[in-house]
Amino acid sequence: MPSPKDGPWLDDAAGRLIRPYSVIGGRTRPTAALDLLSLVMATGSVPQGALGPEHALALGLCDGPTSVAEISAHLRLPAVVTKVLLSDLVDCGAVTARAPRFQDSPTDRSLLEAVLDGLRRRL
Repeated sequence: MPSPKDGPWLDDAAGRLIRPYSVIGGRTRPTAALDLLSLVMATGSVPQGALGPEHALALGLCDGPTSVAEISAHLRLPAVVTKVLLSDLVDCGAVTARAPRFQDSPTDRSLLEAVLDGLRRRL
C-alpha cells in the first residue's frame, strides 16, 4: 500500500485501483456545506483518529486557500468525493472552509472577465 506522499492509488494500465466511493465508505453527502468554489485552508492542527491516505493528500493541498474544485482536480476524484473528504477534515478541525466571496453576484462581470483572461493565458 503506497504512503500518502506517493500520490493517488493508480495503476498505469488499469487506472484507479480503489473505487472513489470506497475511499469515503460509500457516503454521498458531506457534513459541511461546501461549494466547488469554497476556499479550504489547513489550520495546522493534526487530525485525531485514523484518516485515509486521500485525507492526507487533501490536507497536503490545503497549505494556502485552495478551492474545492482545484483539490478535486489534483486528487483526480469526483467533486462529491472530494467534498466528503474535506468535510471530514473540517469536522476534525484540520481545515477551515469559507464560502466564495462575490462583490455583487456570482455572475459579476469582473469575475467573468478574470476567468476569461485566465483561460486566454492558458491557450
